[in-house]
Amino acid sequence: MAAPANRAAAWLPWLLAVGGGAIWGLQFGRQGNLLTPWWSFAPFLWLLSYRRPGRLGWVHGFATWTIALWWLVPTLRQYGELHPLLATAGLASMGLTFGLYHALAAWLAAAAWRRGGLAAWLGPAAIWVCCEWLRSHLLSGLPWNLTGYAWVAIPGALPLTAWVGTYGLSFLVIFANTGVALAAVRRRWEPLAIGVLLPLAILAPAARWASGAGDGAAADKPVAANPVRLIQPNIPNRVPFDWAKSQEDYGRLIDLSRRACNEPGALLLWPESAAFPLVLGRDLQLDRDIAALNRAGCSVLLNNPTRGAGERWFNSALLLSPNAEPARYDKVHLVPFGEYVPLRGKLAFFDSLTRNAGDFSAAEKPVLLPWNGERIGLSICYEIAFPEEVAARVRQGATLLVTITNDAWYGDTFAPWQHFRAARFRAAESRRTLLRAAITGVSGIIGPDGSVRARSAVGETLTLQTKVSGRTDLSPYTKWPWLVPLLCLLVAIGCLWRARKPAAQRS
Repeated sequence: MAAPANRAAAWLPWLLAVGGGAIWGLQFGRQGNLLTPWWSFAPFLWLLSYRRPGRLGWVHGFATWTIALWWLVPTLRQYGELHPLLATAGLASMGLTFGLYHALAAWLAAAAWRRGGLAAWLGPAAIWVCCEWLRSHLLSGLPWNLTGYAWVAIPGALPLTAWVGTYGLSFLVIFANTGVALAAVRRRWEPLAIGVLLPLAILAPAARWASGAGDGAAADKPVAANPVRLIQPNIPNRVPFDWAKSQEDYGRLIDLSRRACNEPGALLLWPESAAFPLVLGRDLQLDRDIAALNRAGCSVLLNNPTRGAGERWFNSALLLSPNAEPARYDKVHLVPFGEYVPLRGKLAFFDSLTRNAGDFSAAEKPVLLPWNGERIGLSICYEIAFPEEVAARVRQGATLLVTITNDAWYGDTFAPWQHFRAARFRAAESRRTLLRAAITGVSGIIGPDGSVRARSAVGETLTLQTKVSGRTDLSPYTKWPWLVPLLCLLVAIGCLWRARKPAAQRS
C-alpha cells in the first residue's frame, strides 16, 4: 500500500488539471480581468512536467469548457426539451470534445517544455495557437473563447490585434503565462520578469496608438457621418409559440422603430428574428410597417427567411431603403444543430436533440450591402466569431461592420457576453466601427479600436443612437490573416524538431 504522502503526490497533477481548467474557464465570464489572465493558464503549462501530459491536458480542457459553456444546460433544457441529466450530459460531451484540443497541445508541447531553453518559451505558445486554429476550422469550426479574448481588459490588447490578429494575441497570452509557470517550476524570478515585461513592451505602443487614434485615423479619405439606430426590442424566444404574445412583441419593435426614425437618412438595425414569425412579402402587416418607415426617410435592415431554388431556404438579411432597390445578404456560416442538423433524418438521436432547429442552406459567398456611401460587411449571429471570414469581408470592401443576433436562447448567462467580446475583437482586428444589434442584448456600438462606445445590458428594451463614418484602409491583420498561424506552425515544428534531437546532436 502506498504511503499517504505518495498518494497525495499522485493526485496533485489531476487536481491541478481540474482546478487550473476551472480557473481558466472563468476568464471568459461577463467581464474581463486585469490580473488573472496573466497567470491563470500557468497550471496547464506546469502539467507538462508530469507524466501523461495528454491525459492531464484533456482533464484541464474538460474543466475549462464545462465552466465556460455551463449556459448550454439551461438552453438544452428549455429549447431542446431535454431532461436535466441529458442536458448535463450534453455539456459534458462538449467538454470532452473540445478538451481534446487541450490534450493534443499538451501531448505535443511536453517535449519542448521539458527540453527547456528557447523551446520551452516558444514551443508551447506556438503549438497552442496551432491547436486553437485547428479548433476554429476543423469540421464546421468553433472559434469560441479564443485565448486572446482573456486579455480583453488589458490596455493595448485589442488594438494590437490589428497587427497580429487574435491568434497573435493568444500567443502572447501563453508566452506571459509561460513565464509564470517557469518561475514556479524553477523557483526563480527571472522567467516571471521576462513573461511580464516583454508583453508589456509590446502592448504599450498599441495602447498609446489607441489613445491617440480617432475613428478616422489611418483612413485614406474622410467620410460623412451617417445616423444609425440599434433597436433592442427585448423579445424572448417563445417555445412553445404564442401568437398573442408575439403580436405584443412585434408591436413593441414597431413602436421603438417609429420613435427611432427621427432623422432623415437614419438606418434602423433590427436584430436577428426580431419580426418573427412575420415574413416580408408574405405578411401585409410587416410590408406596410417597413414601407411607412421608408416613407419617413429611414432605411431598415432586418432578418428574414428567403426562399431560393427548389426547397432551399436561406437565413437572410434585407436592407430596405427609400428610393433604392432592396439589398440582400444570405448567411454563409450556419450554426450546426441550430440552423441545420447534420445527417438530419439519418440519426434519430440528433433529430431528438434539435426539435427547434432550423433547416437552412448556406450561401456560397458573402455580399456587401450598400448604404449611404457605405458598404456594410454583415455577419448574422455566429458568423462574427470567425476572424478570417470577417477579414475577408473587409478585404472585399466593407467600410462598416454590422452583426445582428438572437442571443435570447441563452438568457442572462455568460453566452451573450462571450459573443459580444468576439465582436469587439473583430472590430479591432479590422479597424472598423462595428454595430451589434441583439434581440435581448448585448447590443453595442464598438469603435475601430475595439472600445465600447455604448452598449445595453441583457434584458433591456432600448434604442442606441450613433453616427458612423466608414473606413477603407486595411489593417496588417486584414491583409494577411494567415501569417501568424503560419509562423506559429513553423515555430512549433522547429521547437519539436529541436526538442526531439538527442542532446549530443544539438549545437
